[in-house]
Amino acid sequence: MKQMLTALFFLSSAAVMAQSGYHVSRTFRAGGDGKWDYIALNPVTGQLYAAHGTAVNILDKKTGDSTGMIANTTGVHGVAFAEKFRKGYTTNGKLNTSTIFDIQTNQVLGEIKTGTKPDAILFDPFSQKIIICNGNSANLTVIDPGNDQVVATVALGGSPETAVTDGKGNIYVNLEDKSEVVKVDAHTFTAGPHWSLGKGEAPTGLAIDVATHRLFSGCDNKVLVVLNADNGKIVATLPIGDGCDGVAFDAAEKIIFAANGEGTLSVIQETSADKYITQATIPTRKGARTLVLDPQTHHVYLPVADFLPATGKTSATIAPGTFKVLEVSK
Repeated sequence: MKQMLTALFFLSSAAVMAQSGYHVSRTFRAGGDGKWDYIALNPVTGQLYAAHGTAVNILDKKTGDSTGMIANTTGVHGVAFAEKFRKGYTTNGKLNTSTIFDIQTNQVLGEIKTGTKPDAILFDPFSQKIIICNGNSANLTVIDPGNDQVVATVALGGSPETAVTDGKGNIYVNLEDKSEVVKVDAHTFTAGPHWSLGKGEAPTGLAIDVATHRLFSGCDNKVLVVLNADNGKIVATLPIGDGCDGVAFDAAEKIIFAANGEGTLSVIQETSADKYITQATIPTRKGARTLVLDPQTHHVYLPVADFLPATGKTSATIAPGTFKVLEVSK
């Protein structure tokens, strides 16, 4: 019976991939051990930056070759780029700092104190500021990349997991412990309305369609909640896989991707501002829960590693030397 179910699973997976065209097309090997989190794409060099353990692994997206790393970033969660200022920034979760580096050479330029447990990070083109989500201090750190000074700290009333910007003066933040999205004014850097995610619990990944003014919040209870970014109204609640920690939106293809730690990638088509169709569920690897989309090639990249099986009282652990990045394409 077990063999029959396994065969059915692989037949079903093959049918899904054939129908949608999306599949894991390549696997890039990377160095280092330990936990991983977000992955980012350098807009200048086109290289991939995978936050991993105590360093950021840098990979050539064309060849998969390792091109370097940014060291001494203990507990690193994410990376963002201020292209105009020729700088990149990390979030060092266990150090409560952000490392500044040259966007072209990756040379470390300095370090900035943040809030407690800095996690997700982004560059807001409207305010021209770096925005850092501090999970344990329940606030945002706002950095001016012109002088690398903290210019604002925004209290949120909840633990921020991920943030996105509409590029027009609004920043939206998932509050994981409140199951809400809070709207932040990028003119004044003050928190505004809090919007409930309804049936969505413990939101993690967040993406935005700036054309339709829709937010896509991936939640821990296997749903993706679509919100109207103007008024917070829930537009749709869609099923996704378990363990989502990353959501991306392909503006050209009108596709939402949700990376699920169970080992799947949910692919959802936006047919209009208020209508969504699940297109496919693509097998990836267990633990591949975050992602980055390349808007030029429409490829998706997911960091992951292999796990050693649980034995007795010991839970499953990461297998040394197995960190990698999966590439999903058509």
